Amino acid sequence: MQTSDLIMNRVEASGLVTLDLEDFYPKETIKVFDLKDYLFRGLIIKEKDFREALKNTNWPEFDNCNVAVICSTDAIIPVWAYMLVATYLRPVAKNIVLGDKESLVATILLNNINAITTEDYVDKRVVVKGCGDIKIPDSAYLAITAMLQPFAKSIMYGEPCSTVPVYKKK
Repeated sequence: MQTSDLIMNRVEASGLVTLDLEDFYPKETIKVFDLKDYLFRGLIIKEKDFREALKNTNWPEFDNCNVAVICSTDAIIPVWAYMLVATYLRPVAKNIVLGDKESLVATILLNNINAITTEDYVDKRVVVKGCGDIKIPDSAYLAITAMLQPFAKSIMYGEPCSTVPVYKKK
């Protein structure tokens, strides 16, 4: 068999590094803790009742979970109430974020992206994978690009066989 007869994987030979942002997605269960269930008539926090209700909450159900803390009603929640909820969640939850599920996912993704070792991408041609099974927030694509730009030789979006050039070091 001649060399010209061999099938060559040109994507592999190109030296591209594929970065899949799904790898940075939270792995633990995501739960929402809604303060509306702890409000008097769905509108007001009565401190004594609120404290008692929190004391009687089944906190182990949040064990090793990522928890988004929200209030789904149009109530004014004092800052100390969020602080108090955090004192119960911190011992059991993996992560706690004030906001909805999407805010929680975006925050964890950004934290995970910020933890990468940028030196691994020095002078590399990086393809940030664009399609997948999980919806990745646009903020993650912005963050990974901003983080890798000072290090990477080039940054592209898409799949190795079909990319959109985003950045090329001059």
